[in-house]
Amino acid sequence: MAFYTLTVNYHKELVNDLIPVVEGTYSTYAESTSPEDIKNSRDHRAFGGFSMGSVTTWYTFVNSLDEFRYFLPMSGAMDYEGDDVDAAVTDSGYSPDDFFIYAITGTDDFEYGHFASQIEGMLGMPSGNFISSDNEESGNIAFRIKEGYSHDGRAAMEYTYNGLMWFWN
Repeated sequence: MAFYTLTVNYHKELVNDLIPVVEGTYSTYAESTSPEDIKNSRDHRAFGGFSMGSVTTWYTFVNSLDEFRYFLPMSGAMDYEGDDVDAAVTDSGYSPDDFFIYAITGTDDFEYGHFASQIEGMLGMPSGNFISSDNEESGNIAFRIKEGYSHDGRAAMEYTYNGLMWFWN
């Protein structure tokens, strides 16, 4: 279960080590590597992953809304009802206008049922933190299901391409 511990805790390394190194090395939207400047530039940062990377994406969402606006979970759930994800938004003080999730999986993916259950649970929460939409202006989740796609490299590549095009077209 060491891999799961790494997945659950990855956001710590990401926020404390990786983001400051990238933001401090390259020309980005952050004016400095201070937590305040990283937070102020969150609209220009996304995080995503496939399979266990998707689980990591959900844990990053739950723990790092201050650092990221866009999330691309693909074929992996962390919370089959969506209540932990919902609670994280409520506790963060962010509103539904402050983040966007492009979630995608395939009908033949072994994670399809769990993934769809989590997204549907999030959309059904009474908090109203999650709003299904085909554009960022009218909601904050675009949930896509690819007919016939399974849990493989072809799906991961296409999902990643489509998600990045959605965020920065």
